[in-house]
Amino acid sequence: MLSKEELIRYNRQIILPDFGIKGQEKLKAARVLVIGAGGLGIPNLTYLAAAGVGNIGLVEFDEISLTNLQRQVIYTANQIGESKSKSALATIRQLNPNVNTQLYETRLDASNALDIIRNYDVVVDGSDNLPTRYLVNDACVLLEKPLVYAAIYRYEGQVTVFNVQRTDGSRGPNYRDLFPVPPPPEMVPSCNEGGVFGALAGIIGTMQANEVIKLLAELGELLDGRLLLYDSQSFTTRFLNIKSNKNNPISGDQPTINSLIDYEAFCGAERTEKTEKSDDDISVQELKEMIDNGRIPFLLDVREPYEYAISNLNGLNIPLSELENELHQLSQNETMVIHCKSGQRSQRALEILRNRGFSNLKHLRGGILAWQKEIDNDMEIY
Repeated sequence: MLSKEELIRYNRQIILPDFGIKGQEKLKAARVLVIGAGGLGIPNLTYLAAAGVGNIGLVEFDEISLTNLQRQVIYTANQIGESKSKSALATIRQLNPNVNTQLYETRLDASNALDIIRNYDVVVDGSDNLPTRYLVNDACVLLEKPLVYAAIYRYEGQVTVFNVQRTDGSRGPNYRDLFPVPPPPEMVPSCNEGGVFGALAGIIGTMQANEVIKLLAELGELLDGRLLLYDSQSFTTRFLNIKSNKNNPISGDQPTINSLIDYEAFCGAERTEKTEKSDDDISVQELKEMIDNGRIPFLLDVREPYEYAISNLNGLNIPLSELENELHQLSQNETMVIHCKSGQRSQRALEILRNRGFSNLKHLRGGILAWQKEIDNDMEIY
C-alpha cells in the first residue's frame, strides 16, 4: 500500500503507461542486493532508491580514495578515507527515507555469498574483478536468483540480465554461458592499469538500474539472452546473443558444480602472492638489500608515465605498450629488474624481452604495491 507521500513522490512514474500503482507497489515490496558501491554500484543505488525500490542491500568493504572521485560521483574530497558503504547508504537514505537499507561491510566470498544473496529478489553485480563475478553468478544460479550484470573498461561497457526465469519455467543463460572459464589473469588488465572513462560508469550503471526496474515491475523486454555492448567513443551499440550451453558446469545437462568453490584459485587472481617464488621473481626485500649493498640493478618501470610521476623507484620508465619500440634503450648485459604496480604488466614485459633475446631478467613480485607495503609506507600509489 502506497502512502500519500509516496503517491506524490512517484507520480511521474505511476502515470506511465503499463506502470501504474501496481508497478510502484512491486518496487516497494522488492528486495535488491547491489554488489559494490563503485562506478557501477553508485548509479544503481541512487536510481533504484529514487524509483522507490523498498529494500536495498549493499555489499562493500572499501574506503573512498582520490581516484574514485573521477567517476563515483556521490563521494566528495573531504570523505577520502571514509567507508564507501556507509557514505553511499547515508546518501540514498537522504534521497529517499522510504527505502529500507541493509549494509554488508565485508568481502563477498564463498563462505558468505549464499547467506547474503538468498534474502534478495534480484542481484546487481557492480564488481570489478573476475573472482567476484563468477562467485556472484554461481550463487545466483544455485539460489535461482536473477542477476543484472555489467562491466566497464576504458571506453566500452556491457550489460545483460542473467538467470531470468522465463514464462515456460526455464532459466535464461548465465555468466558461464558467456564466459565458461576465466582467461589467464595476465590477459585481464584492471581499470587501474587500463583506465576507465568516468561518464561511462554512469551510463552503464544506469542501464543496469533500468533493467532492474523493468524486471521488478514486469515491464518491456529484458536483456535476457542478449549482451548489450556500448562504445562511448563512437557512441554505438550492438548486441551479442547468448544461448544456454548444455555443457555449462553449473546449469547444463550434467552440472559438476553444486556448491561454491574457491574463486580466487579458479581465476588465478592470487598467483603472485600464493605460488612459490619462481626463478624469474625477486622480492621487494631482496631488491632493497641489493640497493643497500650498492649492487643496484637496472630498474625498468613499465607503468604509464602518470603513474611513474606520482611515485617511482628511480628506474627507466617505458610503458608496456611502447616497450617493443624502445628496446634500443635497454642493455642486454645488465641484470634488469622489471616492475609495475602489482606485477601483472611486468610479467608480460619479461616475456616480451625474453623473446627478444634479453637475459638476466627479474620480475619484482607484487610490484610497487608490495614496495609500499613492505619497504616504504609513505610512498603514494593510486
